[in-house]
Amino acid sequence: MTHVPQIKIPATYMRGGTSKGVFFRLDDLPERCRVPGAARDRFLMRVIGSPDPYAAHIDGMGGATSSTSKCVMLSKSTQPDHDVDYLYGQVSIDKAFVDWSGNCGNLSTAAGAFAIHAGLMEPARVPRDGICTVRIWQANIRKTIIAHVPVADGKVQETGDFELDGVTFPAAEIVLEFLDPSDDGDEGGSMFPTGALVDDLEVPGIGTLKATMITAGIPTVFVNADEIGFTGTELREAINTKPELLARCEAIRVAGALRMGLIKTPEEAAQRQHTPKIAFVSPPKDYVASSGKAIQAGDIDLNVRALSMGKLHHAMMGTCAVAIATAAAVPGTLVNLAAGGGEREAVRFGHPSGTLRVGAQAVQQDGQWVVKKAVMSRSARVLMEGWVRVPGDAF
Repeated sequence: MTHVPQIKIPATYMRGGTSKGVFFRLDDLPERCRVPGAARDRFLMRVIGSPDPYAAHIDGMGGATSSTSKCVMLSKSTQPDHDVDYLYGQVSIDKAFVDWSGNCGNLSTAAGAFAIHAGLMEPARVPRDGICTVRIWQANIRKTIIAHVPVADGKVQETGDFELDGVTFPAAEIVLEFLDPSDDGDEGGSMFPTGALVDDLEVPGIGTLKATMITAGIPTVFVNADEIGFTGTELREAINTKPELLARCEAIRVAGALRMGLIKTPEEAAQRQHTPKIAFVSPPKDYVASSGKAIQAGDIDLNVRALSMGKLHHAMMGTCAVAIATAAAVPGTLVNLAAGGGEREAVRFGHPSGTLRVGAQAVQQDGQWVVKKAVMSRSARVLMEGWVRVPGDAF
């Protein structure tokens, strides 16, 4: 058998919010992987250990969940008034593809920190002590994210006392601003692509459900928990161990994707696992989080559970949190109604790992709802840095 040496590529393994991923400087990648295409996808799949029929990622850096099967590339920005370009690949666990259709809100936090760690920021923009404002161009969705990263002695301050449910240890707080988070893109899209705050969504095999379909942060289909047989207080095991419940959620996701115009045929959904997200909401109820912590109904505005890559998420995706904040700010959406209705600039919602506070400001312009920014706090830190190794014939 021909001996093929491994190649080593500089890489950093980071946690951002409740996700983890392998971070690269774009210029450090093998030349053919610096541009979109099959070589880049094969390289990232081999780094993560996909596709893996065992769904374990034993032979790669992934953690066999949608929260840990991620790769990020950063480079100095090609856009005016931005510091870095941030490109995100969601690597499928059991299938041979990388989904580039959306952002990872959690890893947006780490992208801000990595920009400083990796020396991609202009030195004059990094204070010796204080807050470094990192202007990120999110290349997947062509949006601006501002990360306010604490800096001490010219380096990212990673330790602190900010606690984030779903993350075991406290760390330093990074405030994220998602500017113009709704999809007002080049094709005349809007925040509510169907033109309605609430739709009757026909789902084959299930029936007609009330749904709020929104493109803010990430395209998301919100439904009421009680309409699909849930309470809104479920933890992962209650859903992820039951294929029939996952199939029901996927059917709703596919129907929503078709109605939002994201896909033209149901079959296309298999190659678009990352978007849209499907989430279900309910008014505030007591429950016990996965850590054993008791969450009181009086401490939250609503409960939200969301699925990512076909499984109930262990906490909440950052991009979906943007969608929640945005929808909550618009009176009449299912998210807003579950939180009690009316005008509101922030909500605290319950998720399987605990609670999260998110904010957004909505205004009406020419009869259309517009959200200028959504804000949330996360944290990030470097877990390991050095080189990742990949067999030379892998891509």
